[in-house]
Amino acid sequence: MKIKSIILLGVLLLSGAVYVSAGTDNVAEEVAWVVGDQPIWKSEIEEAYQNMLYERVPIAGDPYCVIPEQLAIEKLYLHQADMDTVEIPDAMVFSQVEATLNNYILNLGSKEKVEQYFNKSLPAMRESLREMVRNRARVQEVQRNLTKNIKSTPADVRRFFEKIPTDSVPWVPLQVETQILTVAPAVPREAIEDVKARLRNFTEQVNKGESLFSTLAILYSEDPGSAQRGGELGFSGRGEFVPEFSAVAFNLNDPKKVSKIVETEYGFHIIQLIEKRGDRINVRHILLKPKVAEKDLTEAINRMDSLRHDISDGKFTFEEAVTFLSQDKNTRNNKGRMVNDNTGSTRFQMAELPQEVAKRVDGMEPGDISEPFIMTDPKTNHEVVAMVKLTERIPGHKANISDDFQLIKNMYESSRRQEILDTWLAKKIKDTYIRIEDGWRNCEFQNKGWIK
Repeated sequence: MKIKSIILLGVLLLSGAVYVSAGTDNVAEEVAWVVGDQPIWKSEIEEAYQNMLYERVPIAGDPYCVIPEQLAIEKLYLHQADMDTVEIPDAMVFSQVEATLNNYILNLGSKEKVEQYFNKSLPAMRESLREMVRNRARVQEVQRNLTKNIKSTPADVRRFFEKIPTDSVPWVPLQVETQILTVAPAVPREAIEDVKARLRNFTEQVNKGESLFSTLAILYSEDPGSAQRGGELGFSGRGEFVPEFSAVAFNLNDPKKVSKIVETEYGFHIIQLIEKRGDRINVRHILLKPKVAEKDLTEAINRMDSLRHDISDGKFTFEEAVTFLSQDKNTRNNKGRMVNDNTGSTRFQMAELPQEVAKRVDGMEPGDISEPFIMTDPKTNHEVVAMVKLTERIPGHKANISDDFQLIKNMYESSRRQEILDTWLAKKIKDTYIRIEDGWRNCEFQNKGWIK
């Protein structure tokens, strides 16, 4: 009987449909493609389409042509990953899955709305995401292994640049290099004590059963990322929090208890355990930030303005002032030079700068030092007083070797990677059994050789 069932399943696969009995109903599941011995189901395509719509991923063409081809390419890479025994750490997969689910909940408003939007329970979504994240990571690892030996010399980069048609040379927008000096005025003791008193009151309300921790977080927490989720941070590892927060959060054992008050660079917190899973935890927190008094901000601006005049008078340089006075640990030891987190370079397009900095730099010339201003520290979200020096302004221009060597080198290496991957994929398509069912074949595919 078992042998007959296996034969029947094989016949149904070859015919392009499998019928699964569900009580008195017969639910049809359609096979769209077969790659090697792996089917691509219509339901897979529909689920991928829904995810792309949610993520607003642009689809270049008919989604019922584009998505199956993408899934087929993924299966070819995963076959290679199996042969290469590529494994992805469970902790990394777990972290990305929980981060994705937390993002869904944040954007849609609640767990129930997420389940309604995706028409799937959270446990089922977690399982699907786990497979998706693991597969994506395995594909990326195969691609990395295939292209890891790419090396480029200055001669390679020059030859590559010389072959770019004139009308295809990329335009490099206006860029600037800046230095910054920041001072954080001391927070008054009274403000700190007021924040601690409020947090102690919240703890008392929770312990007496008068309020839910999550409700208080929604109403009062100053962490915009978690407040609307009731303070929930999602499953995280010890290294994902600042040390002071981790030390307390990972010692919590009773979900009914509230932690002591924890001070970090972001402010003051109380924490409540939701769940522990191995070396990861899910907690809620309420963050309050003691505010700097207006008079202290005004005094800091006045002191900074005097400092600016001293620099203009040649008493010392901007760089010397940064070394001795700046409280921004990220730039102080680099003479105040701001570094672009996106590129790792010191050059910024205007849109990449903090808004308050961009506003000052916009009308400055190289060597100019701005008047002091109040800005929000992008790392801690605290108010600080700053002034910036414009080091260099690079006008928008067509890329050239002398000014944009790193950009062109990146283009060359990216082009080489794509060539290697395209060659590998073409051979894999040629050597693999592939069948596309009727109704899925009438497409302009990005790659050749699918239909045999």
